[in-house]
Amino acid sequence: MKFKNPQILGDIALLINAEFIGSKTFEILGINEIHVVEKGDIVFVDHPKYYDKALNSAATTILINKKLDCPEGKSLLISDDPFRDFNKITKHFNPFIASRQSISDTALIGQDTIIQPNVFIGNNVTIGSNCIIHPNVTIYDKTVIGNNVTIHANTVLGADAFYYKNRITGYDKLISGGRVVIKDNVDLGASCTIDRGVTGDTTIGEGTKIDNQVHVGHDTIIGKKCLIASQTGIAGCVIIEDKVTIWGQVGTNSGITIGKGAIILGQTGVTKSVAGGKSYFGTPVSESREKLKEMAGIKRFLKERKNS
Repeated sequence: MKFKNPQILGDIALLINAEFIGSKTFEILGINEIHVVEKGDIVFVDHPKYYDKALNSAATTILINKKLDCPEGKSLLISDDPFRDFNKITKHFNPFIASRQSISDTALIGQDTIIQPNVFIGNNVTIGSNCIIHPNVTIYDKTVIGNNVTIHANTVLGADAFYYKNRITGYDKLISGGRVVIKDNVDLGASCTIDRGVTGDTTIGEGTKIDNQVHVGHDTIIGKKCLIASQTGIAGCVIIEDKVTIWGQVGTNSGITIGKGAIILGQTGVTKSVAGGKSYFGTPVSESREKLKEMAGIKRFLKERKNS
């Protein structure tokens, strides 16, 4: 999530009441999670296991819960609770603004796009030309939709990420400040749910077709010309490369990559990253030929044991 205007380290420290290491005028351009950080961003880290990863990332300001030596060219914000203060920054620069009408005055809707009854379109949404948005679709703030996109009834774009920190008092939510971006020529079936990124974008690539009742988690990137069948659940921070086919009732772990042209057969649990150009099946996932041979071998073994 980039700020509308550059900020300085001293002002951010004042906002969250944190000590800082570095020049008071050190420039800060945005706030992002570790997997999408760029130069000028703040990233937060609150566990020693990930200190090195955060300190050596592209982020140039690290919001951290321990005073350490500051890497050259970077700055630190020292906080007793980086998770809490990351939320403070997100809320300050991306506050929730309640809608007063079904289609916001700030929405930009392209030529020849059809909006059916009972559609909700939030603030600062952009929709391209020649789209069809069917009844009861909900499009949250800042969603970007390309040209020639069809979205069927009851689909929701831009709900919050499923991201919580377990505290003694209960689960503490990480505030979502990202977007959903739908590229040109995408079809979304009925009752799909696509969560926005925590700080970045959840993206559906050009020409991809998604069946009914598919869930796409936060910050996931789906490539071009993919086919995803009904009741598939894709976790957060997944990368699905171009021309992947995913059949019905597939589930994935978070943070994995499915390679270009891969085929995932129905009811598979994609528990790890898989290479492109191959067919996969089963839980835990493996190449479909291997899995079917394994299942046939088990069947033979049980039959022989029964007859012995």
